[in-house]
Amino acid sequence: MPAPLQFHFDFSSPYGYMGAEKIEALAARHGRAVDWHPMLLGVAFKTTGSQPLTTIPLKGDYTKHDVPRSARFHGVALNMPSKFPIATQAPARIVLWQRERDAARCGALVKTLYRAYFVDNRDIGDPDIAAEVAATAGADRDGARAAIDDPAWKDALRREVEAAIAKGVFGSPFLFIDGEPFWGIDRFDQVERWLAQGGF
Repeated sequence: MPAPLQFHFDFSSPYGYMGAEKIEALAARHGRAVDWHPMLLGVAFKTTGSQPLTTIPLKGDYTKHDVPRSARFHGVALNMPSKFPIATQAPARIVLWQRERDAARCGALVKTLYRAYFVDNRDIGDPDIAAEVAATAGADRDGARAAIDDPAWKDALRREVEAAIAKGVFGSPFLFIDGEPFWGIDRFDQVERWLAQGGF
């Protein structure tokens, strides 16, 4: 079996949300699975000297126009949340906790958390809300809530983010195919061809 696609994402990224909605079908078309890797863009921004797109002059106005347009293009439901961006440690820790318990359920969990934020306007940065949403995806609510505050999962997320940055991850979504990096949902056509041809 070919190696899974390594999918890095931040729950505060609308482009990451769109990518999460599409990546499993894309991978399946080429006989691949998906490994889900939550990250924290704020940590990456400290490394790159960047900041959230919507806060950057000129680029921010464009992004606010492009996000709903891109969602329409990709056929993904999106309602920009009233609180944006948010801290995403809580849902990220839940995903790492779930990945260790049952990695096969991570895709459904990630998409449920994303939809809660970018469709239903629920602040998944709030630990209680994140755990409640995770429960709707079949996770154990109490276990998910405990994982958010558990120092072991705090350390696990720190290591996950450090490892991602060491690999060159600086945005969301960020995808690796057998070590080849692709940043952004606008690279998914390239990803599709790379998977079909074995590179180009």
